[in-house]
Amino acid sequence: MTVPVFEEYEPAIDCPCAGCALRRRTAVRPLPVRRGGHPAAHGARRALVLATAAGVVLSCGAAGAAAAAGHAHRAPRADGGADPEPATPQGERGPLRGTGASGPPSAGSTVRTTTRAEILARAQRWVTAKVPYSMEKYWSDGYRQDCSGFVSMAWNLGNNEWTGSLAGYATRIARSDLQPGDILLFHNPADPSKGSHVTIFGGWSDSARTHYLAYEQARPQTRKQSTPMAYWNNSSRYVAYRYKGVAGGSPGSGSSTGFPGAGRFGPGADNAHVTRLGEMLVQRGGRRFYTTGPGPVWSAADQRATQAFQRAQGWQGKEADGLPGPHTWRLLTTGGGRDIPATGAGGSPNTAATFPGRGYFKPGQSNGHVERLGRQLVKKGYGKHYVSGPDPRWTEADRRNVEAFQRAQGWRGGAADGYPGPETWRRLFA
Repeated sequence: MTVPVFEEYEPAIDCPCAGCALRRRTAVRPLPVRRGGHPAAHGARRALVLATAAGVVLSCGAAGAAAAAGHAHRAPRADGGADPEPATPQGERGPLRGTGASGPPSAGSTVRTTTRAEILARAQRWVTAKVPYSMEKYWSDGYRQDCSGFVSMAWNLGNNEWTGSLAGYATRIARSDLQPGDILLFHNPADPSKGSHVTIFGGWSDSARTHYLAYEQARPQTRKQSTPMAYWNNSSRYVAYRYKGVAGGSPGSGSSTGFPGAGRFGPGADNAHVTRLGEMLVQRGGRRFYTTGPGPVWSAADQRATQAFQRAQGWQGKEADGLPGPHTWRLLTTGGGRDIPATGAGGSPNTAATFPGRGYFKPGQSNGHVERLGRQLVKKGYGKHYVSGPDPRWTEADRRNVEAFQRAQGWRGGAADGYPGPETWRRLFA
């Protein structure tokens, strides 16, 4: 009996057999398993051809010879099951990168204690750094640069989590109980790739509680902006959660954002509230006032930084005396109000009232004026055409929102064409 011979064989490029035809149609790089590809598609790219010539003499004296040749196809999974997870708009759960961690994530990560101020401070670091969005890349702190990695970082978790696991570190709460540092989470278990997302609640943007300050990791980079409750789309499917490790975070208590009292600040004060005030002011642009960093002892640096923040809100006189009151404290703890401007940048709240010119608002334009326009439209209640929030690029959504605002003024025809002019700008920012 002749022994079958196995050899590597590269068929001719124009081979007409069905196997080669299929091979040419599917000769693209296979999808990764986590994107819906099949494990068997990652095998050898060359087919093994079995060439046999065997003669077997049977009792009837008939001789038979058989030769079989074919090209390999995808084999079914050995267990007959489906791939582990459907594709998701975020990376998989895993350890921190670049921090010495390796291997799979720990099964039961410890819930670390933190404060609401620390959560927002960590989130603000990514906002300030403008961390680019990515499902595969990791920032210098080891956290993945997508929405769930961002929350994992802000909550100081020991792993990179995803929208399907974050709820395990939190307690579900009512939206009315939301406090800074809580999250709004939408996880679509049927198909996580369709809409799953998470944002960090930074405080209410308006007294009616229709909008809130959202910290989020989204394309193209980390951002902080006023957002409709609970999000631009799939709003009804978002669920509010509170991190189990947050200190002083009982529902509705407001203990972490409550003003500690005027007596805690000013000459002679020495307490943790002074340190916290300084840290929040640094995050809002007041770093230049401190030479050694915020500390528990009240100093002239604390007063100058507080005054700069108050003036950035347009306050004057006693409202900008450099001593924090309830309103100053609320804006700092919730991330509201305007940041301290850079040296020489000015801090007047009326700078946006000067119309920059029509040339900034047309197809192909991308600039800060477009984003400022979009945010003001949202604030005024004319942002329904945005799908993911305003950004520097001028889009049809901007034009339609401007048109809605113009029509609300009673304008028609060319006066309501969706392109802002001086009067549209003045009324919008009035």
